Amino acid sequence: MQDPASHSDSLVGRVEVKETTCYMCACRCGIRVHLRDGEVRYIDGNPNHPLNKGVICAKGSSGIMKQYSPGRLTQPLRRKANAERGESAFEVISWDEAFNMLEERLAKLRAEDPKKFALFTGRDQMQALTGLFAKQYGTPNYAAHGGFCSVNMAAGLIYTIGGSFWEFGGPDLERAKLFVMIGTAEDHHSNPLKIAISEFKRRGGRFISINPVRTGYSAIADEWVPIKPGTDGALILAITREILDKGLFDRDFLVRYTNAAELVIDDPSRDDHGLFYRAEMHVEPDCFDPQNKLWWDRDIDGPISTHTPGVDPRLMGRYVLPDGTPVKPSFQLLKERLEQYTPEWAAPITGIPADTIRRLAHEMGVTARDQKIELPIKWTDCWDDEHESVTGNPVAFHAMRGLAAHSNGFQTIRALGVLMTVLGTIDRPGGFRHKAPYPRPIPPCPKPPHGPEAVQPNTPLDGMPLGWPSKPEDLFVDAEGEAVRLDKAFSWEYPLSVHGLMHNVITNAWRGDPYPIDTLFLFMANMAWNSTMNTVEVRKMLVDKHPNGEYKIPFLVVCDTFASETVAFADLVLPDTSYLERHDVLSMLDRPISEFDGPVDSVRIPVLPPKGECKPFQEVLVELGSRLKLPAFTNADGSRKYRNYPDFIVNYETSPGSGIGFLAGWRGKGGDQFLKGEPNPHQWEMYAQNGCVFHYELPRSYQYMRNWNKGYLHWARAHGMIRYAEPITLHLYSEVLQRFRLAAQGKRPGRRPPERLRRRVETYFDPLPFYYEPLESRFTDTQRYPLNALTQRPMAMYHSWDSQNAWLRQIHSHNYLFLSPKVGLAQGFDDGDWVWVESPHGKVRCMCRFSEAVEPGTVWTWNAIGKGAGAWGLAPNADEARKGFLLNHVISEELPAHEAGEHLSNSDPVTGQAAWFDVRVRVYKAEAGEPEVTSPQFKPMPRLPGQEKKRGKWQAYVAGIFGKQAS
Repeated sequence: MQDPASHSDSLVGRVEVKETTCYMCACRCGIRVHLRDGEVRYIDGNPNHPLNKGVICAKGSSGIMKQYSPGRLTQPLRRKANAERGESAFEVISWDEAFNMLEERLAKLRAEDPKKFALFTGRDQMQALTGLFAKQYGTPNYAAHGGFCSVNMAAGLIYTIGGSFWEFGGPDLERAKLFVMIGTAEDHHSNPLKIAISEFKRRGGRFISINPVRTGYSAIADEWVPIKPGTDGALILAITREILDKGLFDRDFLVRYTNAAELVIDDPSRDDHGLFYRAEMHVEPDCFDPQNKLWWDRDIDGPISTHTPGVDPRLMGRYVLPDGTPVKPSFQLLKERLEQYTPEWAAPITGIPADTIRRLAHEMGVTARDQKIELPIKWTDCWDDEHESVTGNPVAFHAMRGLAAHSNGFQTIRALGVLMTVLGTIDRPGGFRHKAPYPRPIPPCPKPPHGPEAVQPNTPLDGMPLGWPSKPEDLFVDAEGEAVRLDKAFSWEYPLSVHGLMHNVITNAWRGDPYPIDTLFLFMANMAWNSTMNTVEVRKMLVDKHPNGEYKIPFLVVCDTFASETVAFADLVLPDTSYLERHDVLSMLDRPISEFDGPVDSVRIPVLPPKGECKPFQEVLVELGSRLKLPAFTNADGSRKYRNYPDFIVNYETSPGSGIGFLAGWRGKGGDQFLKGEPNPHQWEMYAQNGCVFHYELPRSYQYMRNWNKGYLHWARAHGMIRYAEPITLHLYSEVLQRFRLAAQGKRPGRRPPERLRRRVETYFDPLPFYYEPLESRFTDTQRYPLNALTQRPMAMYHSWDSQNAWLRQIHSHNYLFLSPKVGLAQGFDDGDWVWVESPHGKVRCMCRFSEAVEPGTVWTWNAIGKGAGAWGLAPNADEARKGFLLNHVISEELPAHEAGEHLSNSDPVTGQAAWFDVRVRVYKAEAGEPEVTSPQFKPMPRLPGQEKKRGKWQAYVAGIFGKQAS
């Protein structure tokens, strides 16, 4: 391919093209980087990459300006001795000084009390490594960004179907006939999804978008269904009711592959009420759902073991077992639950007419029933029945944060999982399909520690920092039932918080609740700006002191590539490399880029040397792990085990001799083994020779029905993806949730929630999906604050990291508040006016834009475009700081004090998902004479040591054509 700048005689030089994996954002596309004289000149998509197939978006192609951003950090920095936090008064230090500081401090904490060290990371794509480091160090205080991103999506579906959107599964648009997208912004999985949707529509597929806002994907939908935010659960339950009422569910699928026909004890006076009745048989206690339950057989009119050959079980009815136990099939319980959720009930809640709800349900059900797909693929199920073909019901769904980021999100997403299940779409052609390493047991095997005794000096954590509780005994609480973790994950406040609660960390550390900490280490997490709820107060917490003058959070370490707003508050700043300057992996142990047809992992290989003194965070962890003599990073004699991060990736195994490491491709001494094999010293080179990606295609007979596919499950067990080749039954009814509810009701021996939380757990741990109003609305005067407020990430930007990019700034240099013209008419302001957006928690001044593509009761804006003055290398008067704004200023971090506690997070009570989208606001015109600048404003952040002003020769050339970046 010709370099597009080759016409410039003044820029002639040596040209190279290097392949690597981009993943500057969550999409993680394959790219080709074109270099001239060692400088990036051009980036395009890699046409041979299985994920994006050469397609690239604005983020990817503008990576050149990210690489040379004046916001880059280039040297380790230490806050000056007499400087205050937040002033950005730093001095340059060496890496040796930085490592010595950290080694001394962290070694002391590990020897005394490891939980006084907290490690929380943002969108880092390397949670297998960061989690390993935290476990080895011995701290329970670790999590990544998932708790404030979309943990409800992961937990809600994995606890229901054993997999989830989007890295671990998604819509099979190649064969779908109807595609329903709910609450999905335009940046999630954007390039692959754009490709799939375009091909789907060309084949004549019908695309329905259900979203309060019609942007991005929704703009090309065949039908846009505007919905009031936070009411998706009401819509889904009403649709499911209609499908059941009209008999449009897939009965055969429900009987064989779900717990729909399994008998549930139905006697509220009993301590085992709501649990499945289990036959007396020996069952090994472990992390799979034992097949020792009962059906009610239609022919013998009595109970019988599930999946007995020839049995035709009842889905509905009420029965009495021979021992006198009253039981109902879980499908009967679901049907009873749904009776109340009529379209007429849902219409005023959702803003969607009842006739539209009925039509949507009918379209989904009829498409699934009447347009079935059959593929001539033979396969064998877990009960040794052989099938001549794979069939599918071609209705595909996709959903994301629009459903997740509400305090009712877990049960909403459970409802979506149930809807997909009753339609019979799970891991079938044209429906939802899993991606390796999923499906996994419900819930997956890893568990968090079970009590404070798991944290011991100079000892790895006894348990996983993050895990999947299946019962109260799996919670991480003390003898009084109170939290052991700083963020209170896996406590009775948020029992299934499988991704942690990063958004609680700074507030809890500041308050010393449940205990004070010493060192908080943040990586790629802008917690003083767009990654926190109620930004103004969090910034105050970071500088707040005890009466003796010591900071309430004693030591803050920030590692980032750019001078974010959070860097200003750090005591120690570590400059991370850019995505073009480091080795990295998208691992099967973490969040791979697998395809429907099999596992895929990939690597990032540096195409440029690190800028200045930048060092990859991965290298920082390997170095610290070696210095602190953490067992995974040292030999038996205490000597260093790995030279560097690339050496770690090649030689690390999950256990000695397991043959399973971070990379699945080209294992074995000669690189001739795949997925499993001894370390290969030339593994990085072999990835480089193969486009930086490894793709293993499963036999076609393993590619569908994987929850119950005998061949696939044995293959997955043999390659370390699951522990047991047992069927993964879909959970219409969640016995996991019922166990927690029984504990709250005092009916279960063992752990019970503290008194203040009993009603909360009993209410929200319902084994069947239900709808409830978002929690914050109960404490808000919705007459005074009538509007719902949302944020979205634009497709051209990814959080703060891209909204300071010189080229992308020409697309969005600032943001507006988008709202219906009806709101402006009612409040007396016009399109383009300056307005105030006010919630019970704060207010911001911004400019507005009228739009017919927004539900009338909703206002919204782009996320993270607004910046603190001077941050990210931008000028204090840049549009991002003077015209851009941050909606976070009006979002509450905690709920008002109530019966369940004084300081409960504004989060989902099941998972701890941050309820970003629950805030209610009012909008009114700014007064005449008010400054036309966004509010609040903060003291400008000065340029930091090591931030360059000068441009490279080609940058000066390009700047003259495309415009200059503020500096």
